[in-house]
Amino acid sequence: MFKRIICILAFCSSFSAVAQLQIRTFEEVETLWNESPKPIVVFIETKWCKYCKIMRKTSLQHEKVVRLLNENYYFVSLDAESQKAITFSGRTFDFIPNGPSTGIHELAWELGQIDGSLGYPTLTVLNLEKEIIFQRSATLRPRSLERILTKLLE
Repeated sequence: MFKRIICILAFCSSFSAVAQLQIRTFEEVETLWNESPKPIVVFIETKWCKYCKIMRKTSLQHEKVVRLLNENYYFVSLDAESQKAITFSGRTFDFIPNGPSTGIHELAWELGQIDGSLGYPTLTVLNLEKEIIFQRSATLRPRSLERILTKLLE
């Protein structure tokens, strides 16, 4: 009887286990990328952005999206208001204040600005040469994000 219960529990837990998105820092990506180059997906967000939170809880937890990102890309979440210096691709990017308690991270601006403005959330994809091949400033639904990530691999 005990063995039967263990088997049932193991069987049920295999269905409920959902893969976790591997979120990397730019420093980790640099190290990993040198060993095994992959395109880089950068999710540019802020702590106060409700649309960023929605996308994080839906699209970035969707099973197929998580699998695509973990297997084929390096995923980085970038807080556009972070005050920490970030070194990426041989260059150091800093926080640029634009008011007494506000500002934007230089790397967020570099990777996320579209037509002179930066909206949240913004998804940017870099190719193997670390060039921007995709940018979208919008909340992407799981199926749309899945299609985009699949198309970029072609």
